Amino acid sequence: MLVRPGLLPLELGIVHQLFGAARSAGGDRLYEVVTCAPVPGPLRTDADFDIHVPHGPETLAEADTVVVPASHGPDEPEAVGRLDDRLAAALARIRPRTRIASICTGAFVLAAAGLLDGRRATTHWQSADRFRALFPAVRLDPDVLYTDEGGVLTSAGEAAGIDLCLHLIRADHGAAVANDVARRTVVPPHRDGGQAQYIRRPVPEPTVSSTRAARAWALAHLDRPLTLRELAAREATSVRTFTRRFRDEVGLSPGQWLTRQRVERARQLLEETDLPVDRIAAECGFGTAASLRQHLQAAIGVSPSAYRATFRGATAG
Repeated sequence: MLVRPGLLPLELGIVHQLFGAARSAGGDRLYEVVTCAPVPGPLRTDADFDIHVPHGPETLAEADTVVVPASHGPDEPEAVGRLDDRLAAALARIRPRTRIASICTGAFVLAAAGLLDGRRATTHWQSADRFRALFPAVRLDPDVLYTDEGGVLTSAGEAAGIDLCLHLIRADHGAAVANDVARRTVVPPHRDGGQAQYIRRPVPEPTVSSTRAARAWALAHLDRPLTLRELAAREATSVRTFTRRFRDEVGLSPGQWLTRQRVERARQLLEETDLPVDRIAAECGFGTAASLRQHLQAAIGVSPSAYRATFRGATAG
């Protein structure tokens, strides 16, 4: 972690807690987390206490992943649109092809360093207009919880850092390890939708039932071909009303959400069972092995057999 004066303590804690909780099947730690600063020593936070950071920027030259959290201060890239000399020198120590991620407005640091030019990125929705004005070369998406653009990742507000860390753990070690970390820290392994659902609306929310019951029912029947009409009937609404409520609550269309849940279920079965691929496809509602391959390739870029070969051993036993 690369931290700066004005650090938000929650973001520091998120990274240490989640990566520190990741364990192999034998109980071994899967990550070593080290905190460094452009200048080591006492560091002011945005709370009523300071922290001591013993490591300097030379640590970045040894990192496989660098996480840049947000910071509140008058000289931050969010305020001035550029890096100060010490921060620029620290970032220059990062080796080529090192994975780098930001939490919340830490995305301003990555953008000011030129790491996000031409890439899709996100940041906190309240800072979106400022970000666009400062960095027009970045394809900002303020509606999502996090983005992953080939080794450069960004996340929205502080709590979205949890989603980002779990995504990284899932990418490195599979869904079973990420789910175990989520259970240990009592957070959902995957949140639906994006940060648009957390933005205050200009009109009051309607006092009607949610789509929660339909989603719970769908998760218990993923092996079935589920239709919008069937889901809407679970909430006793029209298809049009159900679709609107669903997108407002989840941030995705019902079809997009179902596909995501089926992919996650397939990943779980590939890791934790020896079921053949065609059986897994049926269990997840994809119907055929070819359909499962197509959806898994689109979601995570690998085939079912390649995914199983990578992650099955990590969770065996």
